[in-house]
Amino acid sequence: MNEFAAEERIAVDPSGSIDLVIEPRETDLGGFVVRRVLPARDRRMVGPFVFFDHVGPADFPPGRGIQVRPHPHIGLATVTYLFEGEVIHRDSLGFVQPIRPGAVNLMTAGKGIVHSERAGEGLDTTSRLHGIQVWIALPVDQEECEPAFEHSPAADIPELAIAGATVRVILGEVYGIGSRMIT
Repeated sequence: MNEFAAEERIAVDPSGSIDLVIEPRETDLGGFVVRRVLPARDRRMVGPFVFFDHVGPADFPPGRGIQVRPHPHIGLATVTYLFEGEVIHRDSLGFVQPIRPGAVNLMTAGKGIVHSERAGEGLDTTSRLHGIQVWIALPVDQEECEPAFEHSPAADIPELAIAGATVRVILGEVYGIGSRMIT
């Protein structure tokens, strides 16, 4: 981990005011519930972020698990990050990639991709799934780009300490520390 004292460089609104508090709503995705923060009635998106889903923690009985069947995406990118569990990503580009806690999947749909998300191996015991998925609108000039898929294992994600907290840089750059993912 990169030690980084950044307290003095973090901008804080001196008034302490909060523009809007968005309460997540529960959405059933076929056997499991996500808490969807975006889109919300009062805020359709925040910057390029159009969906923000918090999955679980959800416990699945033996022989069961997340089963999101193949479905299409266009003009956006999805970022998946797990705290617990395992999901197998399969897509029309031919990628079959398990995602495990601490790893990141970045799927850029561009002009179109089809993918599924299914439970990982070892369904003979109760399994738990906990994670987030964010949908990001691509810039207009990139909406029709070639679809792509990237995976970064947990061990490859840079970390730094800021104000007593550990920050994992899954995309982009924070205080000069950058992710390997191409964004």
